[in-house]
Amino acid sequence: MKQERFKKNLNAIVLCFFSFFFLCSTSDLLLPRSPLAILTGGRWDLLQPSVGISAMHMQLLHNNKVVIFDRTDYGPSNLTLPPHLCQNATVFDCSAHSLLYDVASNTFRPLTLRYDTWCSSGSLNASGSLIQTGGYGSGERTVRVFTPCDGVGSLSCDWVENRAYLSSRRWYSTNQILPDGRIIIVGGRRAFSYEFYPKNPGKSVFNLRFLAETRDPNEENNLYPFLHLLPDGNLFIFANRRSILFDFVNHRIIKEFPAIPGGDKRNYPSTGSSVLLPLLLTGESNRSKIAAEVMVCGGAPPGAFFKAARTIPKIFVGGSRSCGRLKVTDPNPRWIMEQMPSPRVMGDMLLLPNGDVLIINGAANGTAGWEDATNAVLNPVLYLPDEPDPTRRFEILAPTRIPRMYHSASLLLSDGRVLVGGSNPHRNYNFTASPYPTELSLEAYLPRYLDPQYVRVRPTIITVELAGKMLNGQGFAVTFVIPAFGMFDGGVSVRLVAPSFSTHSTAMNQRMLVLRVRRVSQLSVFAYKADVEGPTNSYVAPPGYYMMFVVHRGIPSVAVWVKI
Repeated sequence: MKQERFKKNLNAIVLCFFSFFFLCSTSDLLLPRSPLAILTGGRWDLLQPSVGISAMHMQLLHNNKVVIFDRTDYGPSNLTLPPHLCQNATVFDCSAHSLLYDVASNTFRPLTLRYDTWCSSGSLNASGSLIQTGGYGSGERTVRVFTPCDGVGSLSCDWVENRAYLSSRRWYSTNQILPDGRIIIVGGRRAFSYEFYPKNPGKSVFNLRFLAETRDPNEENNLYPFLHLLPDGNLFIFANRRSILFDFVNHRIIKEFPAIPGGDKRNYPSTGSSVLLPLLLTGESNRSKIAAEVMVCGGAPPGAFFKAARTIPKIFVGGSRSCGRLKVTDPNPRWIMEQMPSPRVMGDMLLLPNGDVLIINGAANGTAGWEDATNAVLNPVLYLPDEPDPTRRFEILAPTRIPRMYHSASLLLSDGRVLVGGSNPHRNYNFTASPYPTELSLEAYLPRYLDPQYVRVRPTIITVELAGKMLNGQGFAVTFVIPAFGMFDGGVSVRLVAPSFSTHSTAMNQRMLVLRVRRVSQLSVFAYKADVEGPTNSYVAPPGYYMMFVVHRGIPSVAVWVKI
């Protein structure tokens, strides 16, 4: 046993030495940023000028590939299906409306969709397959399954579709994986109900009056409701300006929270965004009382959609600048309001590995809808939730050159970059429209923590000592490297991030768990071992694949995938 441990440590030391030698010999990587770079924050890379379709929906899989798709009734795309797949294609010219993007190689291949995915929803199940639900027309009751595969046969992975599975039409609905591995599908246009995948035995559709109550005449403003699974096992549901704590097991509303102040509408088409801020599992107690806080940002004032979509000429009202935070686990929660640097509608909110919130994409005026917005917001914004001074929580970041308007999407990758694509505010593909043509490109935004100056303090995960998949409550160990001698200050955190299904400014199933690190031991000059406590239960960590990051001095490692 001692000899095996010695070999492991020796291997770690050798790996550390070569990592350190390479990093330190590449002196140009260690140059400090210019003053301009410090002001702008982060940088952008164009990954693909065109992938042939517009990235309306995106999902990262545990093999670091991304399923991307738009809708099947746009007309011919710029991505051709292989001849042997044409017989299953929706459009007879054999153009694809879905693809599989390989992050590592920056390549992609077409996938086959038959039933329309326009404004649909999705979630990974416990085994890592994408369960994709609803859409429009032929797709409104469809369930589609994409199961990732590698090695032999990896080029044959494709969608499996069941056109008539859902009990109700689901167009603009939201999904959330549950503690028992089921997926709840909530709402949709004129669907004031919810159902489960797999189906409940017996009754399959359950009414939710709250969804009807939050619908505005002529504007709706309650589509794509925000869902967050809370640590007590209940569901937070937000629609329009109202929110509830919902017991989906007993089909009852436990409580209604105060309406978010200010009057702005927050859900489609007055599209804002929402995150469940990181869940801290770092206490030494049994962690039965885990605090949960929801944040909602952006949107549009009442009447904004009507003015943009149904008046001639169109009137583009300024979007909302406000954000609200609600500690939903407090006995008497109340919204704490803050102001973003600029108005934003159709912005995405993503949790970065260090716990900061990235607000990206969208417009300053108008709403979601066909050609119903203007003044693209090119600068992402960083929100620092733990900054004690409220006046210093927002930071304006480096701008993109590509507007990302209606039908754009973004998601966090396991290397810490943010994948950004899509934008098609038109009824069909329109590549000549000005100023916002259909956008087929893919970009990556590289947050500040990926700047070269931080390479010497960036951890690298060497091993994760787990007996198979991670079980809730189980301890485990992570061995990692800090390349620069003397730079480790003892402060390190281990975080689990659930990959989100991204569409229409809604990052479904997005979740971050900050785990308790019991102790950190030094194994060699550059190698360390953290003993970590796993999540407490499936309310906190629903089953499935998570990205595990080690974060040191606010700088995250590349993630490794673990299964709970």
